[in-house]
Amino acid sequence: MAQQVIAKITDAAKDVHDKILTNRKPTMSVPVRNLSNVTFRPKKGFFDLKGAKKTRTLTYNTVKTFAQTLRMMAMSKNIIETHDIATKREAYYVSKNWGDARFDEQPESDTVMDDVEAMFCVNREQLGFVPDERGGDVAGPLRIIDRDRVTGERIVIDATRFGSGAYSVPVSVEELQFETDAKFILAIETGGMFQRLNNHKYWHDANCILVSMGGVPTRACRRFIRRLSDDKNLPVYVFVDGDPYGMGNIYRTLKVGSGNAVHINEYFCVPNAAFLGITPDDIIDYELPTHPLKPQDIKRAEDMLKNDPFFIHYKEWDVAIKKLLKMGVRAEQQALAKHGLNAVVEKYLPEKIANPKKFLP
Repeated sequence: MAQQVIAKITDAAKDVHDKILTNRKPTMSVPVRNLSNVTFRPKKGFFDLKGAKKTRTLTYNTVKTFAQTLRMMAMSKNIIETHDIATKREAYYVSKNWGDARFDEQPESDTVMDDVEAMFCVNREQLGFVPDERGGDVAGPLRIIDRDRVTGERIVIDATRFGSGAYSVPVSVEELQFETDAKFILAIETGGMFQRLNNHKYWHDANCILVSMGGVPTRACRRFIRRLSDDKNLPVYVFVDGDPYGMGNIYRTLKVGSGNAVHINEYFCVPNAAFLGITPDDIIDYELPTHPLKPQDIKRAEDMLKNDPFFIHYKEWDVAIKKLLKMGVRAEQQALAKHGLNAVVEKYLPEKIANPKKFLP
C-alpha cells in the first residue's frame, strides 16, 4: 500500500508540474466532505459519497493553500519512504520551515491534511500521519497478538491481566490479530462507566469485551472495534448517554461514520453496531434523574431529524428522537446510580442485553 500512496502523490505532483510547463493553471480536486454530499446505503452500512467535488485552481488568492497542500504531500512522501511517522502536531511544527507557506495555527494544518487524505482516498495513517490522542481502553476475554516493532517478535497481550487498568488501543491496529470466545463487544461512552464495569469484572460475568470510547471515539478506536467485530463475528452494543450528542455524534459516528470523513467511512465505521442505551424509554422505565435539554441539544436533535441521512432512514430513530424532544430532558449513564452504585451491573445491563432485538438500529 505504501508504494501505491507514493505513486498517487507523485502522479498528482507531476500533473501540477506539467500544467505549469505548458502554461495551464494547475488544479486539485477534493471530495466535498459534509452531510450534503453523503448518502446512507443500508446494504453497505455506512455513509457514502454522492460525488460532489471542490476544485482548487492555482490563483493569486489560492497560492498559499496550494503551496501548503503540495508541501504536505511532499512531507507524506518522505515519511513513507523513510518508514517514519509524524503526529498531526508535529506536522504543524514542521511547516514552520516552509517560509510563507507555513501554517499559522494547527486547524489550518489539519484541514490541509484532511484534503490530501480525501484527494487520494486513503487514510491519514497510510500517509504516515498519526493522531495525538489515545485510541481507547479495552478489558475482557481477549488476547491481542502484536509484534515488536524492532525485533518482529510475536507479543501476546491478555486483556484480562491488567489488574485495575486496561489495554490501550495503539494508533495503528492493522497488524493486530485477535483470539477470543467473547459473545459481544460493549462500547462505552465514558471512562468512568468503563472503570466501574471493569472494576467489577462485568466482562467476566457477561463474557464480553469492554471498550471505552471516551466520548466520540478516535479513528484508531473505531478501527479496532471494526476489525475485532469483523474478525470474530461479534455484535457491538453501544452504551452512551441519553442525549442528542450521544446519539447523533458518538453513536452515529461509530456506526456509519461522519460527513467530514465520508471518503474513508467504510474502514472506520461499525455497521453491525446497535444502540443499547440510554434511550428515552430507559429514562421512563428506570425512572432516571434528568437534566433539561439545552438549546444546542434541541438544535442538534432537530438537525438529526431533518438533515442526517442515517436518522431519516430509520423510523425507530425518528420516534425515539421526537420522544426525547417532547420529554425535553436528557439523562447520563451515571444516572443509573440512583438505584445503587452497581445497579448498572446488577440490573440495567443484564435486563437490556437479554433483549438485543429491542435495541435501536
